[in-house]
Amino acid sequence: MVGASDTEPITTEAQPASKRRRKKSLVWEHFTIEAVAGGCTRACCKLCKQTFAYSSGTKIAGTSHLKRHIALGSCPKIKNQDKKQLMLPGTQTDGNATDPPKRRYRRSSWNSALFEQDSSCVNLAKMIILHEYPLHIVEHHGFVSFAQSLQPRFRMASVNDIEGEILSVYQKEKQSLMQILGNLPGRFSLTISLWTTSQTLGYVCLSGQFIDGEWRLHRRMLNFMMVSSPHSENALSEAIGICLSDWNMQTKLFTITLDNNCSSHDIYSANLRDHLTNKNSLMLKGQLFVVRCYAHILNVVAQDVMASIHGIIYNIRESVKFIKASPAREEKFAEIALQLEIFSTNNLCLDVATQWNTTYLMLVAALDYKQAFACLETCDDSYNEAPSAEDWKKVDIVCSFLKLLYDSANVIMLAADPTANIFFQEAWKIQVELINATRNEDATVSGIAKEMHEKFDKYWKDCSLILAIAVVMDPRFKLKLVEFSFSKIYGEDAARYVKLVNDAIHELYLEYVAQPLPLTPAYVEQEGDTNVTNGNNDNNQSTITVSAGDGLLDFDIFISETAVTQHTKSELDQYLEEALVPRIQEFDILNWWKLNNLKYPTLSRMARDVLAIPVSMVSQGSSIFAAGTGSCMLDEYRSSLRPDIVEALFCAKDWLQFAPPVAEPSSTAIVKMEF
Repeated sequence: MVGASDTEPITTEAQPASKRRRKKSLVWEHFTIEAVAGGCTRACCKLCKQTFAYSSGTKIAGTSHLKRHIALGSCPKIKNQDKKQLMLPGTQTDGNATDPPKRRYRRSSWNSALFEQDSSCVNLAKMIILHEYPLHIVEHHGFVSFAQSLQPRFRMASVNDIEGEILSVYQKEKQSLMQILGNLPGRFSLTISLWTTSQTLGYVCLSGQFIDGEWRLHRRMLNFMMVSSPHSENALSEAIGICLSDWNMQTKLFTITLDNNCSSHDIYSANLRDHLTNKNSLMLKGQLFVVRCYAHILNVVAQDVMASIHGIIYNIRESVKFIKASPAREEKFAEIALQLEIFSTNNLCLDVATQWNTTYLMLVAALDYKQAFACLETCDDSYNEAPSAEDWKKVDIVCSFLKLLYDSANVIMLAADPTANIFFQEAWKIQVELINATRNEDATVSGIAKEMHEKFDKYWKDCSLILAIAVVMDPRFKLKLVEFSFSKIYGEDAARYVKLVNDAIHELYLEYVAQPLPLTPAYVEQEGDTNVTNGNNDNNQSTITVSAGDGLLDFDIFISETAVTQHTKSELDQYLEEALVPRIQEFDILNWWKLNNLKYPTLSRMARDVLAIPVSMVSQGSSIFAAGTGSCMLDEYRSSLRPDIVEALFCAKDWLQFAPPVAEPSSTAIVKMEF
C-alpha cells in the first residue's frame, strides 16, 4: 500500500475538496473530520467524541497526535475495552511518542486479531501436548514473563486449569476420531505395546490401523491405559475388551499385532483368541487373529547374531574410540591407510548401543581398514586392540547376515504406505538365505546361520500364511510369487503349502461373500424405476433397473431369473486368472484397488482389511532399528501423573498430528516496514 507518513506536511496549501487525495492512514477508522468556524476543521474521536486540531485555513496538521490518542490508551473508551487491542504505528508504549521518518505500510493479519483468553488457553494446552512439555511449565517464571510480553492481558492458567484444558482437547479430538471409525467401510486391526514404570504398575498402548473409504491407510492411537500387570495375558484381554467397548468396535476387529516377547507370545495368542472368539466374529476361525511384529523379529535376530561376536565388537569399538580421540591419531591413521592404498568410501564411526544398524555400519567401515588397524598396532605402542585375522573373518560373516536384515528394514521404512503386502517378499528372501546358509560347509557360517534361522523360522511358521494372503492381494504378484518362493523354501513339498494358502484365501473370500454388500451409487433406486433384486452364486446382492414403458418387462424378469442359475466364476478366481500388473517402481496398490472397487466389490472389501494389517508395529516415519524387544519405559514425571492425564497426553498428541492447520484470522491492522 502506498502509505501516508506518520506526519503529514503542514506547510502545503489545502487542495480543493474535489482533487484532495483519499486519506489512507488507518487512523481515520477511528476519527471523523468536522468543520468549525473560521474555515478550520477538527478530528473527532468516534469513541470518546473528543476533538483535535486538524486544519486551520490553508495548513493541515499531522496525524501523530491522533495515533497517540488511540495507541497509548488516552481515549477513555479504549481503556475499558477488554476484547480488542488496537495498535497503531509511530508510537512507543513507554509514553514517549516518536515520529520516525517516512515509512511504508502493509496489511497484516495478527496485529488487530481479537484476543480471547479461552482460545489462548486451549492453544497452550495443545502446545504442552504436542511438544511434551511438563504441565507445571505454567508456573515457570521465565515462561510466564515471555507470555506476558506477548500479550499482557493473558492470565496464565494454573496446573489444575491446564489439566482440564488437556482433557477437553482429548475429548474433542476423540469425538472426531469416533466419527471416522464409525463410518469405516471395513474392519480395523490393533497393535499392542507394553509400557512399564519405575513402580509395579504398567501401561498398555493400543493403536488401530485401517483403510478409509478413499483407500488411505491410517494408524491412530486409541487407548493408553494403566494395568496392574501389563505382562499378564488376562490384563491384555481385558484391555482389548475395554478398548473395543470404548470405541464401539466390538464386531470390527480383524487382527492384533503383538511385540516379540517370545517367552509369552504363545500364551498371549491362545488366551486372546479364546477370550475374544465368543465376542467377535473372527475371520478364518482366528487363523489370522494374532500377528507377530516383523520389525521386532529383525531386531531380535540382529541382536543375537551380534552377541555371538560381542568381544570382537568391543575391540573394534575401542579401536575406533582410540583413533578418534585426537586429530593427530586420525591423521596418522589416514596416512597408514594411504600407504596401504586403502581407498574406502566408508568413514570410521562409533555406534549407538541401542540401534543395531549403527553397529553394523561401524563394522562394515572397520572391515575396510582391517590392515590399517594391524599396522597401527605395530607402530603405536599405546594401541593394542586390533582384532586378529580370525576375528575379522567372523566380522565379515556376521556383516553378510546383518546386511540381509538391514536391507529388509530399510525397504519397510522407505515404503510410503507400509501395507501388509510388502512384508512377504522381504521375509521369504531372508528365510531362503538362512536355510541355504545352514548347509554351508564353513562351520562358522553354518553355526551362526542355524542360530538365526531357529528364531526366524518360528516367525515364518507363525506368520507366513498372513504374509502370503496379503501378497496375493497385490496384483503384481497374486499367487505366483507364493508358488515361486515356496518352491525355493519347501522344494518338493511346495505344492502342499501353496494349497494351504490357496484354500485359506478362498475360505476367507467366502466369508466376505456371506456378508451383504453396502449400497453403491450404481445401485441407488431412481425415481420412476422399479428394482428387481437377484442373487448369484456368490450370494452378492445386485439390482437390475427395470425400464418402464418399453414393453420388455418380461425380458428383464427372464434375465434376472436366468442369472441365478448361470455358473460364473467368482471375483477371486477372475482376479487370480487375470494377467499380472506390470511391476513399476511407483505402483500404488491402494489406488489400484480404489480404481477396481466396482469391478471387485466383494474382493476389494477383503483386500481393504488384509492390506491394513499392521505387520510391523513401528509407525511410519519411525526407525525400525530403535524398536526394542521388550517394554518401553515411562519417565518418572509422567509416571507421577494421573492415569487419565497420561492417556490424554499420549492419545491427543497422536491425534493432533493429523488435525487440519488453523487458518490465520484476517484483519486490517498495519505493520511498519522500513524503506
